[in-house]
Amino acid sequence: MSTDAPEDIRDDDVRKDEFDLALEEGVEDETLLDDPGATKFSISSYGADYTVDSLVKRMRGEAFRVPDFQRQFVWTYKHASKFIESLLMGLPVPGIFLYKEADTNEHLVIDGQQRLRTLQAFYDGVLRGKEFKLQGVREPWLNRTYKTLDPADVLKLDDSIVHATIFKQDKPEDVLDSIYFVFERINTGGIRLSPQEIRNCVSLGPFIKRVRELNQFPAWRAVFASQNNRAKDEELIVRFFALYRDGEKYARPMNGFLNKFSAAMNEVGMDELDRLSEVFRTTIDKVNSAIGPRAFRIIRALNAAAFDAVMVGLAKRLDAGPAPSDGEVGRAYETLVNNDEFRQACERATADEENVRKRLALATAAFAGI
Repeated sequence: MSTDAPEDIRDDDVRKDEFDLALEEGVEDETLLDDPGATKFSISSYGADYTVDSLVKRMRGEAFRVPDFQRQFVWTYKHASKFIESLLMGLPVPGIFLYKEADTNEHLVIDGQQRLRTLQAFYDGVLRGKEFKLQGVREPWLNRTYKTLDPADVLKLDDSIVHATIFKQDKPEDVLDSIYFVFERINTGGIRLSPQEIRNCVSLGPFIKRVRELNQFPAWRAVFASQNNRAKDEELIVRFFALYRDGEKYARPMNGFLNKFSAAMNEVGMDELDRLSEVFRTTIDKVNSAIGPRAFRIIRALNAAAFDAVMVGLAKRLDAGPAPSDGEVGRAYETLVNNDEFRQACERATADEENVRKRLALATAAFAGI
């Protein structure tokens, strides 16, 4: 079966909600309003029925990979117990949604992690560090564990069927954007994930793990302030690396550019990750000492466009030779952020290719002169 995604991936109300949420959390990022344009995919999908015991086997062997992001297991004991009871009663249960990775044959769990983790916990006998006894269910299953179920119930549970929808992207082949859009639409349980939270799920690997480590760097925490609960601070680090390393290749939308970059960076060697990490630490250290917490705040909130331009421009200056003094950096920064052309590139249509290149060029020139 082949499926085309709708042309308009996000409606205007969704984009506005994301922008308002980011602004409330102290980050002004107009790229959240960016229209991704006409995006279509060729996606192959098929259905598969798994027995419960085979699902548990795959979870234990990590053939089914649950994304690593902040909203982990949230079901209560009663909710988890009711799910097990439904299977024991022979009731139909909701299916799961998986993305099959071509290279490894692993399956990324797009929807259904609560059900799968409940099954594994019941078979392992432990839920949240406590013995998993069924609660709030009818007799004869009340207070039973998997090991204390009657043999007939064990067989019934083992042989219960959970339906899975499995998909893979056929086109375009260069970047798996469809996973981001599918994940965004169906997995959130009523709470929309931010673009970086989705990126942390779909592109989890050495690069994303390194970004998370750098997000704790003291100078960055001093400039950004408290950790953002929607991973916006992590996204800014990804954005810096993407524009510092591949800025000349930038093409809108910004989120798509960052998705593709994150996936590609998981394939580079540790030497390159170490090099980029040192660039980030050195640059944000200089920003912190020379400018301090007011950095990147053109009006009030931290401006994401000012952040990427200042960081890239200063990083390239630091690459070129001995570090300038804090005073020189501070004066160059003030001149830059008071430049009307730079401010416009940071406040209007900030994801447009022309404005991205303009503000990067202006920032690079401003710091090159010191």
